[in-house]
Amino acid sequence: MAVPSQLKAIQHHLRTAQEHEKRDPVVAYYCRLYAMQTGMKLDSKSPECRKFLVKLMDQLETMKKELSDNESITQEIVGNAHIENYALKMFLYADNEDRSGRFHKNMIKSFYTASLLLDVLTVFGELSEENIQHRKYARWKATYIHNCLKNGETPQAGPIGMEGEAYAEESEGGGPSQTPQFPPGSQPSFHGGAVDPGPGSVSPSNFNNIQVPPGSHAPANTPAEIPPPAGDPGKPVPAPRSVPVVDPSLLNTNQEGDVRLTPEDFTRAQKYCKYAGSALQYEDVATAVQNLQKALKLLTTGKE
Repeated sequence: MAVPSQLKAIQHHLRTAQEHEKRDPVVAYYCRLYAMQTGMKLDSKSPECRKFLVKLMDQLETMKKELSDNESITQEIVGNAHIENYALKMFLYADNEDRSGRFHKNMIKSFYTASLLLDVLTVFGELSEENIQHRKYARWKATYIHNCLKNGETPQAGPIGMEGEAYAEESEGGGPSQTPQFPPGSQPSFHGGAVDPGPGSVSPSNFNNIQVPPGSHAPANTPAEIPPPAGDPGKPVPAPRSVPVVDPSLLNTNQEGDVRLTPEDFTRAQKYCKYAGSALQYEDVATAVQNLQKALKLLTTGKE
């Protein structure tokens, strides 16, 4: 069923859902949930939109039954971590390719899909400021690299605007940058899909006012500098990770006095543990320790 023109803003999230139908049903489910919630806000009154959204709701109900034994569907905290992990892995893949100067359709699609999945994260609540920046950077990079390749130009590898400079390069040459529309037949593909910055995209010229410190475009739980491949002495090797400091007061794991934990406390503690697990997937010890300390403090003192 074709997406009504009034709901054009959700067509790429639905396409991402279709692409992940078999590869990762959890991603497909939450992409459709985001599309349904956003579609209801856009237009739930016109007959064609109402018919489309009802069909989407039925599809979601069917998926929910099929995935009823999947914790990522039954527990929001687990689902949140699943989508965030997937988005950041995709971001990191594209960022590695970008920094290595390997520009191709798959990395463009990965940047853009990461930005779509960060949209999807809003079904769990407001995005962190960090993920808002990740989303902007990923969408901007997809647009910038696509435009360069389309015009036969070589994109600038890695983050533009290091040392806190704004992303102003795109405005060079006079006039504001245009967001590409990727006409049919020229769309970059990734696993059979397509990338199109589309209606929700941001023109690179809009990034002139965004100040991004070095490395902050990358996920918090990834190194700001990617280790160079063997035999490439021209690039700096990142410094070894420092061992995080553990709060001495947390070494005693006994509860202080008569601590009564609420259901909300248990939920928050679970969340911190999930975030710690997410950080460890990216070998970010400091973030993992920080979140585990928060969970431990909450469980032993009842306070954050």
